[in-house]
Amino acid sequence: MSLIRFNPWQSYHKQPFGAVKENGLARLSVEVIAENIVQVYLVIHKDHQPEQRIMMQQQENGFYSYQYFFNQGKGLYFYHFEVHSTVAGQTKVEYYGASEQGGEGQQYPSTDRIWNFQITCYQKEETTPDWYRKGTFYQIFPDRFCNGNKDQKINSPKENTFIYATEEDEPLYVKGPEGDILRWDFFGGNLQGIIKKIPYLKELGITGIYLNPIFEACSNHRYDTSDYFKIDPVLGTEEDFKELLDELHANDLHLILDGVFSHVGQNSQYFNVNGSYGANSGAYRDRHSEYFSWFNFIDYPHDYESWWGIKDLPEINKNDPKFREFIFGEEKSVLTKWNKMGVDGWRLDVADELPDDFIAGIRKNLDRFPEKILLGEVWEDASNKVSYDVRRKYILGDHLHGVMNYPLRDGAIDLLNEQKSPENVAKSLTKLYENYPKDIFYNNLNNIGTHDTERILTMLGSHIKKLDLAFGFMFLFPGIPCVYYGDEAGLEGRKDPENRKFFPWKSMNREIYDNCRRWIQYRQDNDVLINGDLSFFYTNNLFGILRRDGDQYVAMLMNPTNYPKTVNGSLTFIAEETPMIQEIRTRLNNRTLAENSYILISSKQKQTSIDLMKQMQSSTKV
Repeated sequence: MSLIRFNPWQSYHKQPFGAVKENGLARLSVEVIAENIVQVYLVIHKDHQPEQRIMMQQQENGFYSYQYFFNQGKGLYFYHFEVHSTVAGQTKVEYYGASEQGGEGQQYPSTDRIWNFQITCYQKEETTPDWYRKGTFYQIFPDRFCNGNKDQKINSPKENTFIYATEEDEPLYVKGPEGDILRWDFFGGNLQGIIKKIPYLKELGITGIYLNPIFEACSNHRYDTSDYFKIDPVLGTEEDFKELLDELHANDLHLILDGVFSHVGQNSQYFNVNGSYGANSGAYRDRHSEYFSWFNFIDYPHDYESWWGIKDLPEINKNDPKFREFIFGEEKSVLTKWNKMGVDGWRLDVADELPDDFIAGIRKNLDRFPEKILLGEVWEDASNKVSYDVRRKYILGDHLHGVMNYPLRDGAIDLLNEQKSPENVAKSLTKLYENYPKDIFYNNLNNIGTHDTERILTMLGSHIKKLDLAFGFMFLFPGIPCVYYGDEAGLEGRKDPENRKFFPWKSMNREIYDNCRRWIQYRQDNDVLINGDLSFFYTNNLFGILRRDGDQYVAMLMNPTNYPKTVNGSLTFIAEETPMIQEIRTRLNNRTLAENSYILISSKQKQTSIDLMKQMQSSTKV
């Protein structure tokens, strides 16, 4: 068997690293050591297009190279190699493709089993304004953050709902026999409460807010929109919202809204099952309603398409021209109204449910306004996501600026709970880095918890040191860190509704708060964490993140285990050896890390994380 080597993460095998711009070039060089080689082929094809079999040119030292021209437009390109040789007068063909983990490939016995390498070809860079790229965000679930009313009363309580007696109460759903919500519950957090806590957010180091839905709805989460043009009265008024925007901007904070355009509430003015918007209005009650074409009825009016079969959420036909004009038309549309008021961007709920051209229409609307950003809720690798049998174009240009980085959260939990090895986590995240256009990767909204996930502290077994490592993981990773409200205060809880408790203003965990605040400050003090390149390093037990830009670097080595570990010269870097990496090896060699601890080094300061963190802690006043 021939010896074949190819690793797209090494520059002597592939240049440039990762994604390639449309009409750009990539040099692919595979190393082959074998006798009687007849020819080596690059076999490549654009997604859903015929394969090209290209003869590679022989170079020195057993390398065969080809410079491929990406002139077939944006999309995904898949490739592997074929080595043709002669053995005893017979032609022998060997196949070399990708490994599931990424990095170094592997040989395959036939093409029907081969795993192809991927190259993402994108249309354009997706630059974002500095306020976003350099920011630190904070996600707020409005009902659970703060009641800003002086008398602490709830604004406009809804019929057939209940209000908790104290902010410390545990959230609870009252469900019917089929699992549907019979009574929605409210704590009474509102827009004035967010205004009231702007000093807290600034003290923490937050520069932007991602706000869960705020438009009128029946539920506490408001993903069942009733009126896209109206602020939910429980949260306040449109004047309150304008005041919030003005106060945020006056304090150099920005605001991203949650856009829920896949479905509406069954009791919305658009569907109106219960008749609250009039006995003869809405698609459910009137076939001639202006909203009738938005929905797909199977057997009018009771049987209709709904989001994931939840009857409370009638699904919208996103291809309907009237709905598109309603959402992102140039004049009098939902986006135009709130963009003109001054919101700084949108996060698209369930982006998988929105057609690519619908997302492109939203993006076109936002591009009419200065410095707006568009993010999408995508839980997997967004480069090769298939939704409803369609390969998505989320990150190929003129669609999303970035996505929510759930793979980062998964990697952090897998690592810190020792469910996957440091090597496995390092390779899976490098593969993600490889697949994304660089701008997209650095525009991603990074999270270790959201309203849709279990609380990170709970997932880490209530272990404060592990949570500190998780914060470090997120703040050193490329992209924009986003803290889910209360994670910095020690909130715990599993799935909804446990992960949506009211903020513990009277019982914050100050140790966790201090840890989070120091990581925010550390990122703000080190520009290399904004734009620096990314690579990982590891041992069998230890995991490291390296960010570097020119001669500047920051490196963190963490011990996620419950036992002390010593670096004994066994560090493996997913990067080519350079004087910088040699320096990092020397600085870390023979160092002992206590259980669930880390060492943080940088080119600016020749100090350990313990010294640095003690300095930051002594200067921190809460």
